[in-house]
Amino acid sequence: QVQLVESGGGLVQPGGSLRLSCAASGSILSIETMRWYRQAPGNQRELVARISGTGSTNYGDSVKGRFAISRDDAKKIVYLQMDSLKSEDTAVYYCNADVRHSRSWTTTNYWGQGTQVTVSS
Repeated sequence: QVQLVESGGGLVQPGGSLRLSCAASGSILSIETMRWYRQAPGNQRELVARISGTGSTNYGDSVKGRFAISRDDAKKIVYLQMDSLKSEDTAVYYCNADVRHSRSWTTTNYWGQGTQVTVSS
């Protein structure tokens, strides 16, 4: 079984920065694509950023130039650095990962529990 544990959310002023972390644990051989999603009440869940197993990245249009996704494969952690935060960035942010298991060699998609990010004066 694999768990994704998120941290780093909180309250920040407009223009400020936060770094979210998502740590994976369990029977993991490797982690393939990792993603950050976000969802605000009344809105659809949207893809914020993704990073492939080889390090290629993609970003949603609303966060390009402000957010950066990165990964530390040794620590099994994916990060989301968020700069120049705006009020519209307020949402619950979810970590998502495609994980290859150590014993079965199969790949399963997992979700973290979500962490609240609030951007407000």
